[in-house]
Amino acid sequence: MIKGLGSKGNILFFCILFVFIHMVALPGISYSDTDVQEKLTIYVVNYPLKYFAERIAGDHARVVFPAPAEKDPAYWMPDAATVAAYQKADLILLNGANYAKWVRKVSLPRSKMVDTSAKFKDRLITAEEVVTHSHGAAGAHAHESLAFTTWLDFDLAAKQAGLVMKALSRKKPAARDFFKKNYAALEHDLLALDEEMKRIAAKNPLSPLVASHPVYDYLSRRYGFNMRSVHWEPDEFPSDAQWSELRAILKKHPAKWMIWEGEPMKESAERLKAIGINSLVFDPCGNIPDQGDFMSVIRRNGKNLESAFQ
Repeated sequence: MIKGLGSKGNILFFCILFVFIHMVALPGISYSDTDVQEKLTIYVVNYPLKYFAERIAGDHARVVFPAPAEKDPAYWMPDAATVAAYQKADLILLNGANYAKWVRKVSLPRSKMVDTSAKFKDRLITAEEVVTHSHGAAGAHAHESLAFTTWLDFDLAAKQAGLVMKALSRKKPAARDFFKKNYAALEHDLLALDEEMKRIAAKNPLSPLVASHPVYDYLSRRYGFNMRSVHWEPDEFPSDAQWSELRAILKKHPAKWMIWEGEPMKESAERLKAIGINSLVFDPCGNIPDQGDFMSVIRRNGKNLESAFQ
């Protein structure tokens, strides 16, 4: 018997000692962070959400974005095996605004889905018309009435990232403080982009621009761009009808710059140059870039955009 303790006290002491020894002896596991060490599996529908989730979650999650590099994630349709993988994920991050059309055609667990634009539905943009056209071998698709590249308004992008942080915190409460810290750093970077775009546009806010594709609605509204859109593809030379449409636009909207999603064909850029229009690339970054990451691509976009506002 231990001096100073009764028999009941001895029993209690040894029980506590037994539990403590076994806790310490378990290899590689800490009682306080067992939950933290279990990785979440997160599936996303575009690259911006993958980037946001990876920055916020760090090593606490495996973030999967399975769309092929050559496909537009907004119109890509996954196969049955990929849909099944989405169904088994711990979290499914959606962009909202009718992005990723396939989501409405399959059955996904509602409890796992997070619409990252749900908190600003009143700020979604409705286009005046619906246009159907082709993307080469990808076939025809329609630009529906609801614009969906929400993340190009970097204030909205920060709000989307905030919902990602909250969803992660619900799934792994033990890592909440870690997620909040990482989100704060990401929010700072996104709002810095927001201020940079405002600075660029303020140099010459009335400068007329033409976009090669109607994907810049949120960018244009947030930063006050004086922009009209056509429906051209970087890897396709425009038809006679498309050139005629552009000339009609230029009569009332004398743009000197066209903004492209990707590097245009040399022939397209040269013909534009011949009629007084320069070309620049502003990559929406919906899919994984060949080089860099979301932040580096958007910063490069900003540098490209500077020329149009001189």
